[in-house]
Amino acid sequence: MTQPTRPHPVFARYYTKVAGPALQQAGIDAHRRRLLTGLTGEVVEVGAGDGLNFPHYPPEVTRLVAVEPEPTLRALAEERARSTAVPVETIAARAEQLPFPDGSFDAAVVCLTLCSITDPQGALAELHRVLRPGGQLRFFEHVRADSAAMWRVQRALDATLWPRLMGGCHTARDTHTAITAAGFTPTAVDRFAFPETRFPSPAATHILGTAVRTDRGDAR
Repeated sequence: MTQPTRPHPVFARYYTKVAGPALQQAGIDAHRRRLLTGLTGEVVEVGAGDGLNFPHYPPEVTRLVAVEPEPTLRALAEERARSTAVPVETIAARAEQLPFPDGSFDAAVVCLTLCSITDPQGALAELHRVLRPGGQLRFFEHVRADSAAMWRVQRALDATLWPRLMGGCHTARDTHTAITAAGFTPTAVDRFAFPETRFPSPAATHILGTAVRTDRGDAR
């Protein structure tokens, strides 16, 4: 699920027709369930895309606000929300400027989103702001590779046409460090390759975990 900075209908069609189904076939639903298990109360998901996470939210979630700035993906999310068990409200907004008061939510979710946000640190600062003290950040993101050789490949891709072709996606971001710098304390982080492929992929290294909002003043 990505968050382009402007309407991106070509990428949206590619994601829903090609990339999304390929990830489904590779077993991403198991990771979606791990990401969302145990959530309760009021939740905001930033970069909700076409709503593929919606069916995996537990019934203890009393309100889900799905933020998605890309119009084509948001329309698909609105359609999917109609058949989702938990109450879903979809809105057009950017992660760097969330239209919610301080302390509005019990939890926040980012799923394959921080790679494509223009200012990920600003987005994380906003998530920190809208969470209640002790609120959870749930994250599932592809990140900078462990090997120096693949990191060089990632940086080369990010400096060329990859972000433009892939809806703003960057492959070499150190998202774990960014989450900590924004005022969150990670409580569980799993690092793994997904999907498993015969040849190394620049977008294969993922982290999935939970972090807690800590009071560190203004993280921005």
